[in-house]
Amino acid sequence: MIEVFILSFVQGITEFLPISSSSHLILISEYLNFESQSLSIDVSLHIGSFFAVLLYFKKDILNFYENRILLFKILLASLPVMIVGYFLATTGYIDKIRDIEIIAWTTIIFGLLLYLSDRFKLEKNISDDFNLKSVFFISILQIFSLIPGVSRSGIAITAARLLKFKRVDAAKITFLLSIPILGAVSFFGIKNIITSGSFDFAIMNITSILLSFFFSFITIKYFLKYIKKFNLNIFVFYRILLGVVLLYFAYL
Repeated sequence: MIEVFILSFVQGITEFLPISSSSHLILISEYLNFESQSLSIDVSLHIGSFFAVLLYFKKDILNFYENRILLFKILLASLPVMIVGYFLATTGYIDKIRDIEIIAWTTIIFGLLLYLSDRFKLEKNISDDFNLKSVFFISILQIFSLIPGVSRSGIAITAARLLKFKRVDAAKITFLLSIPILGAVSFFGIKNIITSGSFDFAIMNITSILLSFFFSFITIKYFLKYIKKFNLNIFVFYRILLGVVLLYFAYL
């Protein structure tokens, strides 16, 4: 149960912060050898995060008619990464890039890119400036998030900041983008579990969903409050420090 708590905490925190959830979960499985980290638990963790972001932005989603253009753009911006991700997952290529050296370098490089993007002072907002050009740019950069260590939240915030969106608006775009992506990951994860004949929904799955939901919701809420007052430097420093530590283990 302690393993499920740790995995849920890591998933909930890192899914929405610009520090890469996949790299942290991969590192945990590599070095802590958690027995609980099965496919069903992994899917449960993503389901928890999915419902957390749905709940937080329920007003935007329920008010569909008024926000239909924005939500359509969000879906459009999510399609490239979902299509490429599905291809990499079904062909097995995704497993070939899950390497600690790759994670280390991407953690550092894309952390520095996040730092550079956060230097922009011009401030656009989501209601007036999230046009098709922005959709295209963010959707292309999001594809890089399929590389472990890049961070989907990190690259989406970076892309939005490069387009000169305010930090809060950049984060909101990023979190809204996570809805179709987490939904797709959860759907195909459940599908794979059922087709493989290993469906075994137990108390640990329910626990991981609830814990992941809790940590995800708290992270979304307080991250949005944090960036109203502060820049993203703390996440950049963390990424660089983590990358250096990973390089040490990679070349040790």
